Amino acid sequence: LDSGATRNHPLIEPVLSAADHQSWRADWSPDDNGPWRGHGTQMSGLALYGDLTPILVGNEPISPTHRLESVKILPDRGQNDPDLYGYITASAVSRAEIQAPDRNRVFCIAVTADGDHWRGRPSSWSAKVDDLAYGDGSDQRLIVIAGGNLEPSYPASEYLDQNDLAGIESPAQSWNALTVGATTELCNITDPTFAGWQAMAPAGDLSPCSRTSVTFGDDWPIKPEVVFEGGNHGVDPATGAGDHVDDLALLSTFHRPNERLLTVTGDTSAATALVARVGTQVLADNESAWPETIRGLIVHSARWTDAMRGHLPERPNQSHKRLLVRRYGYGVPALSRALRSASNDVTLVVEGEMQPFQTNRGKVKTRDMILHDFPWPQEALEALGDTAVSMRVTLSYFVEPNPGERGWTQKHRYTSHGLRFAVKRAEEGMDAFRRRINKAARDEEERGDLGGTEAGWYLGPRLRNRGSIHSDIWE
Repeated sequence: LDSGATRNHPLIEPVLSAADHQSWRADWSPDDNGPWRGHGTQMSGLALYGDLTPILVGNEPISPTHRLESVKILPDRGQNDPDLYGYITASAVSRAEIQAPDRNRVFCIAVTADGDHWRGRPSSWSAKVDDLAYGDGSDQRLIVIAGGNLEPSYPASEYLDQNDLAGIESPAQSWNALTVGATTELCNITDPTFAGWQAMAPAGDLSPCSRTSVTFGDDWPIKPEVVFEGGNHGVDPATGAGDHVDDLALLSTFHRPNERLLTVTGDTSAATALVARVGTQVLADNESAWPETIRGLIVHSARWTDAMRGHLPERPNQSHKRLLVRRYGYGVPALSRALRSASNDVTLVVEGEMQPFQTNRGKVKTRDMILHDFPWPQEALEALGDTAVSMRVTLSYFVEPNPGERGWTQKHRYTSHGLRFAVKRAEEGMDAFRRRINKAARDEEERGDLGGTEAGWYLGPRLRNRGSIHSDIWE
C-alpha cells in the first residue's frame, strides 16, 4: 500500500498482473506517477527481490517465491485527509482481498505520518490497523509497517541521541502490526566524489534515520519489534552533519524505466519492504500458518548484533535492557532461522485457541491457562555437561482494539486481553506451578502488575510483557 507501482518495469511486470494493479479510488491511475519520487516502485522491487546489488553482481537465476499486489493510497496531487487515513487503508486492503479472496498475503505499509499519538498512545489510524490485523477474531492479517524516519542532516555527534528522542510515527505504534526499524551493515564509501567522508553508523548498529520507542510510556508496546537493512548516511567532513551517499544505500527498481531501470533507496521504508519479503517467504514455506505465527517466527529468528550489545555494560540492568529493546526491538531477523530448525537450534511451533475470560457472578474473570509439555531431549542435554544452553520463547497473538478507552488501567484497556507465558522451574511441582501462575494472573488483573524478575531470563516478565508479542531468552 504505497504510491502505486510502475507495472511496465521489466522486473515488475512478470509478477504484477493488471488485475492486481489497483488504487483505492477508482478515478486514480494505479501507476507510480505522483510527487513521491517513485517510492512505491522502489518498495515493490525490494519486496520482490531484496537489494538488487548482490543479485546483479552474481549470475544465479531469480526464482521468486511470491507475486506482487499494489494498491495506490497516495494521491498524485495534494494530500489525503488525515482523518481518512484509517478508512483509506481499510479500503485498500479490501480492494486486494476482493480481487483475490483466497490468496495468502502480507501487507506492506512503508508510509507513516505525524499523528494524534503521544508517547505510544493509539491513534485513529493505528487503531484501524489493529482492527484490520485482528479481523474480528477470524481472517487475521499480517501487516508490516515502517517505524518512520528522521531527517539525516543532524550532526554526527548526536547519532543515537537523535534516534532515541524521535518517537515511532503513526500508525507504527499499532499493537498487532509488525513494526520495522532500520539497521545497517553498509559502511564502505568508494565514490571519489565523497573522499574524506565517513559512514555515520558503525556496522551492525542503528541506521541514522531510524526512529525508536525510547520515549514511549512503559504501558505501550515495544517498537520496532525488529530492524533490518536500511542503509547508512555519510558524514560531511566540512560540516560534521549527515547526508545521503549512494554507496551506503540499497539498489531497487526505478519508477520511470524509460529513463533508467534502477535507483537507490533506503531508511525504514526499505527495511520494511525487506521484512515483508521475509514474511512472504516464510508464508510460502508454511502456507497454513496463521498471520500471528508468521509474525512470531520473524521475531523469534531475530538477534541483536555485537554492535547493539556493545552499548550495554558488562552487567546490564533493566534500564539498559529497556533501551536495547526500545531502540532495536528484538534485533535482526534471519530467514534461515525462521524457515528451518538446525541441528543445534530446534524450533517447536504451537498454534492454539483459548477463551481468556469468563463471567462469574456478574464479574469478568480470567479463564483459560494452556499447559505445553515440551519434548525435552533429556539424554542430549545431560551429555552436554556444563555447556551453556539457551531457550527462546516467543508468544504472538492479536488483540481486539478498543479505541474508545485509550488508557491502561485496571478496568478499561485499549486491549481486550493480554496473554502471558511462563516456564515451570526445575524444582517446582506442577501444582505449585499452577498456583504461581494463577496468583500472577490475579495480581495483574487487580493491580496491573506485569510480574517481577525470573531467574535465568534475559528480559524478564516486567520488560517483555508489553504489546501483543513477547519474546525472551532463558539461559
